[in-house]
Amino acid sequence: MTMRLTLSLLAASLTLLLTLLPYATPAVAQTPAPAAARGAPATAATPATASPAAAPGPTAQAGAKPVALTSGALGPLAYVPNEGAGTISVIDTASDQVIAELPGGSKPRGLAIGRDRRWLYVSDQPQSRLQLVELGTRRLGATIALGESPEGVSISPDGRWVAAALEGKNEIAVTDTRTNALAFSIKVHGKNPEHAVFSPNGKLLFVSAEEGDAVDIIDFASRKQVAQVAVGGRPRGIGFLPDSSRAYVATENANEVFVIDAASFAILTRIKAGLRANGIAVHPSGREVYVSNGGDANVSVIDTGSNQVVATIPVGQRPWNMALTPDGKKLYVANGRSNNVSVIDTASRTKLRDITVGKLPWGVAIR
Repeated sequence: MTMRLTLSLLAASLTLLLTLLPYATPAVAQTPAPAAARGAPATAATPATASPAAAPGPTAQAGAKPVALTSGALGPLAYVPNEGAGTISVIDTASDQVIAELPGGSKPRGLAIGRDRRWLYVSDQPQSRLQLVELGTRRLGATIALGESPEGVSISPDGRWVAAALEGKNEIAVTDTRTNALAFSIKVHGKNPEHAVFSPNGKLLFVSAEEGDAVDIIDFASRKQVAQVAVGGRPRGIGFLPDSSRAYVATENANEVFVIDAASFAILTRIKAGLRANGIAVHPSGREVYVSNGGDANVSVIDTGSNQVVATIPVGQRPWNMALTPDGKKLYVANGRSNNVSVIDTASRTKLRDITVGKLPWGVAIR
């Protein structure tokens, strides 16, 4: 009897213990989370390894979601080829922040943006080719063999043609953006062409012959050179007034800007600029032309009514090629030896800030 009672009590106790056990598990001491992880969601995600093609730029917010560069919601973006880094920095012109770093080939220099923002067309000088960069994936696309030492690149107003100056062949190579293939090449008389720039009406290509001290003029419809205009030593940057009536050409060794009538091809005037005048940008209103002076680390402002320099704006070291936002409110200047881009407010003619980019920025294109 006593044994049976004892066994019954033990069974009852065991049943009670098993019932209470889930509620009696001792607390486990928790190790504090690292400072960087506090406040994170309870379910930790494995950190993604960023592809070099999609890495945020030097001043992009760390960990920020990559911005869709092809989005129509974005405002104008500035693309800066960094020839010393093999990259292209992408600047949001609304915030003046670098939002992406793209691969650009071995030595990117001239750059044009497709009208649909799908492709960048970049001259890769050592590889003698045009390198395509797909903005949707932020990766290198196909390459187009052009010829020796392509440099300056421009796109026609209708977006169909991309012209690249070939320094080593004294030619202009023209790519059809509908097929992304080389369509034809045009021989020029001048030696070592650096820039090939379309007039806003698309009828002419002006080519700066760097070692020929001349501007070669191509009638684009006939695919032929129709004139050559002798200018000062080492012509470089070229810009047209919006109505295509005049072209402004910087000459690096002469430290001047030559103004050329685009109908008669006559030199209208010569304007004294700074030391080693180089890049040219024309305000959308046509009232002002900007000239980068590589040896003076500044930008000259020319009033196109008087064709006189009316202001000088300090920027970084060795300012090179430049571009304006579509509304003309800001000018972006690539400073090759400062590894940055200076942003100028065109209304006040003052520098707003410098934006750090890659090594040896060569120029700027904005769309």
